Amino acid sequence: MMKKVVLGFSGGLDTSYCVKYLTEEKGYEVHSVIVNTGGFSEEELKEIEQRALNLGVKSHKTVDAVKSYYDKVIRFLVYGNVLKNNTYPLSVSAERMSQALAIAEYVKEVGADAVAHGSTGAGNDQVRFDMIFHIMIPGAEIITPIRDMKLSREQEIEYLKSKGVSMNFDKAMYSINKGIWGTSVGGKETLTSDGMLPESAFPTQLTKNDPEQVTLHFVKGELTGINDKQFSHPTEAIQYLQSIAGAFAIGRDIHVGDTIIGIKGRVGFEAAAPMVIIKAHHALEKHVLTKWQLSWKDQLAQFYGNWMHEGQILDPVMRDIEAFLEHSQEHVTGSVNVTLMPYRFQVTGIQSPYDLMSSKFGKYGEMNQGWSGEDVRGFSKIFGNQTMIYHQVKTDQEK
Repeated sequence: MMKKVVLGFSGGLDTSYCVKYLTEEKGYEVHSVIVNTGGFSEEELKEIEQRALNLGVKSHKTVDAVKSYYDKVIRFLVYGNVLKNNTYPLSVSAERMSQALAIAEYVKEVGADAVAHGSTGAGNDQVRFDMIFHIMIPGAEIITPIRDMKLSREQEIEYLKSKGVSMNFDKAMYSINKGIWGTSVGGKETLTSDGMLPESAFPTQLTKNDPEQVTLHFVKGELTGINDKQFSHPTEAIQYLQSIAGAFAIGRDIHVGDTIIGIKGRVGFEAAAPMVIIKAHHALEKHVLTKWQLSWKDQLAQFYGNWMHEGQILDPVMRDIEAFLEHSQEHVTGSVNVTLMPYRFQVTGIQSPYDLMSSKFGKYGEMNQGWSGEDVRGFSKIFGNQTMIYHQVKTDQEK
């Protein structure tokens, strides 16, 4: 019997090569699967399925993972206000986790002997996919033709042409990876330490110039509404906000980070909705959480984002941190007003029944309702008592 292999298939050059190589050179029965995390339209998914079938796969499956991606990953990135290196909302690294997990489940579903992906040996994705597969499907062989044979783009094209494959082999000037939590953009400018992507490189162009106010409605940390629209699932709210904020070319930047394989890397991205959501959510939290909730959330969320970036979503410590993050959202309910402008936005205020800035307890810098001047005198003396003792002893010893 022919061995079965499940191939994570995007329809691009690398995975197209993998289909032909695995079927015609290695004799595998190839079952391709694409995991949609918000980056493909229905038409594009149908085109990718037809391409896989034309290349010779035994079967092709499309997995809609948009909502599960949010439920298992994105919502915790929002709860933690996660921005890698204070810049990047983990647009690609987080979605790779959902894709790898879905592919592993499909390997079990079809009873495949092996799993394959088109990663090269130069990036983070090879580690993320391999690690998930080693954990989830430990008996399955992992096949990576592009990495193992160190194939160049030209070698792949030559091979596919020899097999009569007709496709667009022209390399785009910029590498685009789109998902519901942002779009990465790689190009010649990101290969060095100096240079900014040109306007034309970004998939979403500026089409709005007049400032526009939007109101984001959160319930227990989750985005449930935009302006007067309510949504049945936060992914719908994210996509709706993207359609509004993206037109202002908001959320563009270049992320400089440490890769899993130990080198520095730069990548451009645009993430209008994620950036607005994270900043609006954080503003709401600053009003409704105590200072130590905010402090510990920042520390745990930074670790969570870094560990997610490095593919460690299955580490049980991630469940522990998620439990903390979810519990912290109990009172993160309210509305946040945001003004959208070309290339930028501004959070202008919040309304929440849990606002700890309530005027009945006082107004900062003006008057208070909860204590007297004598209370403050005593508190200030006690609060600094140990430091006073330290300096007094130090002074006595230095005499």
